Amino acid sequence: MTLHVGAQLPVNSVPGYRDDLDLAAVARHAEQLGLDSVWAGDRLAAPYPTLDPSLVLATAAAATSRIQVGYGVMLLALRSAAWAAKQVGTLQRLSGGRTVLGVGVGTGDPQEWGAAGVSPRARGRRTERLLDLLPGLLAGERTTLTDLPGNPSVALNPAVPAPEIWIGGGSEQALRRVVSHGQGWLASMKPPKEIARCAGRLGALAAEHGVPTPRISIHLHVRLLEHPDHAASSRVADRLTAQYRMPRALSGDVGVAGTPHQIAERLREYGDAGAERFVLVPFGEDDDDPFRQYELFGRVRELLAS
Repeated sequence: MTLHVGAQLPVNSVPGYRDDLDLAAVARHAEQLGLDSVWAGDRLAAPYPTLDPSLVLATAAAATSRIQVGYGVMLLALRSAAWAAKQVGTLQRLSGGRTVLGVGVGTGDPQEWGAAGVSPRARGRRTERLLDLLPGLLAGERTTLTDLPGNPSVALNPAVPAPEIWIGGGSEQALRRVVSHGQGWLASMKPPKEIARCAGRLGALAAEHGVPTPRISIHLHVRLLEHPDHAASSRVADRLTAQYRMPRALSGDVGVAGTPHQIAERLREYGDAGAERFVLVPFGEDDDDPFRQYELFGRVRELLAS
């Protein structure tokens, strides 16, 4: 297994957004520290400020030369198939093939989906339809757009190599979507025991369909600390409970605070459960320095490598 530790860019999350933050500098810092990827989430309308992930990731790609840039995740169904393919294909071309396409169905917020003219109840089926169309569109093939009235056809140029596709979500249907459309599962808000259970299910589904078993990546909400603080994990869990309306018992399992050594040990638990890629999501106090958090992320990677 190749070690992979990435970081969510400090944008499009709660709290996340800061007007004074130079995202290009943050991405460049991540690459210099030896991290393997940077990621941006996707919201059209949210209770907090958000930026378009394609432009955020293009900014990161322009400031770096090696690190992967990932949608974590793109709400594919908010867009038409052709526009989604044009955005992803352009980022793939500008980044020199460093794009990773995470795809999810989102929260189903009626205001957000209504603003895109899409019924939230249809977002799962629509996501699968767009995933079916995406490879041909990226390859420059003339493709019938079954997501649009009248089923027009189009060929997009230039053709680009398809990026890796990682599917988010934790439901049975999401796991089936991973096997049918993705190379990997992009898990989030799951404790190690749930990762292990889902890894077994993915293996069974892959065998049933005669395809390779998908790989597993975990997005983990963390606050890195210089020194041990036994109360910090409880504060992270409290924030997760308040901001994502999740049960306190679950937030205590999936939100982690600690020193690089403590976080590395937690990642080893996820590795034992089946995860092979890790994306650390900064989730600390409002006055945390994202550059220093990334430095501590880099230290976690060094510890795992050793």
